[in-house]
Amino acid sequence: MSQGPEDPSAPTSPDRFNEDRATSLLRGGADRPDLDAGIAAIREVLATLPTRPGVYRMQDARGDVLYVGKARALKNRVANYTQVDRLPLRLQRMVSQTRGMTIVTTNSEAEALLLEAQLIKRFRPPYNVLLRDDKSFPFILLRSDHDFPRIMKHRGARKAVGNYYGPFASAGSVNTTVNALQKLFLLRSCTDSFFSRRDRPCLLYQIKRCSAPCVDRISVPDYADLVRQARDFLGGKSNAVQREIEGQMAAAAEALDFERAAMLRDRLRAATFIQGSQAINAEGLPNADIFALAVKAGQVAIQAFFIRGGQNWGHRAFFPTHTEGLDEGEVMQSFLAQFYEEVPPPRVILLDRALPESDLLAEALKDAADGKVDISVPQRGDRKRLVEQAARNATEALDRRMAESGSKAKVWREMAEFLELGDDPQRVEVYDNSHIQGAHALGAMIVAGPEGFLKGQYRKWNIKTAATNDDFAMMREVMTRRFGRLLQEGAMEDTPNHESTGKGDAVWPDLVLIDGGKGQMSAVKAALEEIGVEDVALIGIAKGPHHGRDGREVFHFPDGREKMLPVNSPVIFLLQRLRDEVHRFAIGAHREKRSRAITASPLDEIPGVGPARKRALLLHFGTAGRVRAASLDDLMRTPGVSQAVAQVVYDFYHPGG
Repeated sequence: MSQGPEDPSAPTSPDRFNEDRATSLLRGGADRPDLDAGIAAIREVLATLPTRPGVYRMQDARGDVLYVGKARALKNRVANYTQVDRLPLRLQRMVSQTRGMTIVTTNSEAEALLLEAQLIKRFRPPYNVLLRDDKSFPFILLRSDHDFPRIMKHRGARKAVGNYYGPFASAGSVNTTVNALQKLFLLRSCTDSFFSRRDRPCLLYQIKRCSAPCVDRISVPDYADLVRQARDFLGGKSNAVQREIEGQMAAAAEALDFERAAMLRDRLRAATFIQGSQAINAEGLPNADIFALAVKAGQVAIQAFFIRGGQNWGHRAFFPTHTEGLDEGEVMQSFLAQFYEEVPPPRVILLDRALPESDLLAEALKDAADGKVDISVPQRGDRKRLVEQAARNATEALDRRMAESGSKAKVWREMAEFLELGDDPQRVEVYDNSHIQGAHALGAMIVAGPEGFLKGQYRKWNIKTAATNDDFAMMREVMTRRFGRLLQEGAMEDTPNHESTGKGDAVWPDLVLIDGGKGQMSAVKAALEEIGVEDVALIGIAKGPHHGRDGREVFHFPDGREKMLPVNSPVIFLLQRLRDEVHRFAIGAHREKRSRAITASPLDEIPGVGPARKRALLLHFGTAGRVRAASLDDLMRTPGVSQAVAQVVYDFYHPGG
């Protein structure tokens, strides 16, 4: 849920990544000419707005989204932005930056709420509450498109045919559950291609985690019975499944089939392990999510428990940003709208506080939940105790985060002092090259801030002009392209004090770390001076006197000075971690590029010839070399290749003919 000017006491704050810098700007107020320009832009849109539900996006001069809001009546809501004297200072600043608006009308306010959440997650505006952790949740998938269905961990779009169970709080929790389910139900986890190639059981059969359907150690009906039990267990009928296995074990013992009885006993132990590993007692509770919120010193933590079929499928803490000054119920509602934009909602959502528009949120989630969603604040009983436990976990998670943030901030301050920076860096860019004897060369950049790595802003460049066996030339090319683009986009002039515009490519770094010594530092310094960049803090990090075996690093400054840190310094651990991360990213990107090159075909260079025609040519001639040497008549006789395509291929290899 967004916060608009109808509640002027609840402004949002800029992203923590630029919090100190942006706060100082907001305190300075908005210049009247900019404010008038923003009001004029809003009034121009206001003249054509309907009084129906919809979503609006406020945009700056660059077209970047500043704010996304929803409204029951668009005209009434947007009109409030023109009454600037009634707006808090931050929203005045937002209006002063506004130079355009995008409007989308919807059929209902509930539909507008869903669209608002989608757009906030997409554009991440600096004046909306943001759910920082946007990683997808893992699910358990029990496929149904095979005679012997596979059980597996799944992330991402749910396109495969089968039953999905989740979300789980982490990959670790879903891996543990899948392993236990394999022991309990002996379902296969291998891919279809691996399954089809087997002529003897694999190791999982030997350790009693698979029934080996690949080599007919179990019949289709018996395997289907195991699949049914797994569905019942994951669907909340775990006690019934346990009673069924107990009955089968008793029958096997009665028949003196002690081997089968022992196998069923092991399966029961696996079921007991799954139920006994629950961190909370959720017996009797249907599919439900539990949320509680904690606030300290302007920071917010929201703890979530995921209950499915009476089983706790894990818990996770979230730390939304841009929450300063907002009512806690508004923060929770905005968080939930964004959270359920990707995660399927359960039929029951338990909270520790009331929402300002809980009925609207329940209506918006109804379709995704395939039925009515009950959003409530329990007042007594087991549900109340579960919410209280979530609240305790939220407070503890926030305490841990604040303690970690304090230690991180201290290390960043010490790093700034050691590297002789004026202020603590908010954006650090680290650069490296990767190649093998000049082949498949590329440059890589990773980005980090006080809160950690900003992986969405990592970049890589294919080396185009530099000699690919010259590391210095490659680094010069990368620097020229990166900072040349910054200058071209006017990032220095358009973003005062290097303020983030929300786009990683247009944000000025506070510190540039180069993986290398004097040579790389000289190459980078010369490249930046050549394009007129002189105010960037540059540091080179190179192996120490013993090539890093003793944990020492040498830090090279642009003026030629060198400094070292003690081997047990927290600062050196931080800088080594940054250097290791750019190594990992550069090497991974290089391997990916090399793999593509290995599988590439010379026919890929022919313009206008698609994959099907290339495949037909290779099948007919055998190799790309024979395609190159073929005559036009031979090319025309290729099945599936028309005369026009044959002419294109022939002309490509015989430009003078």
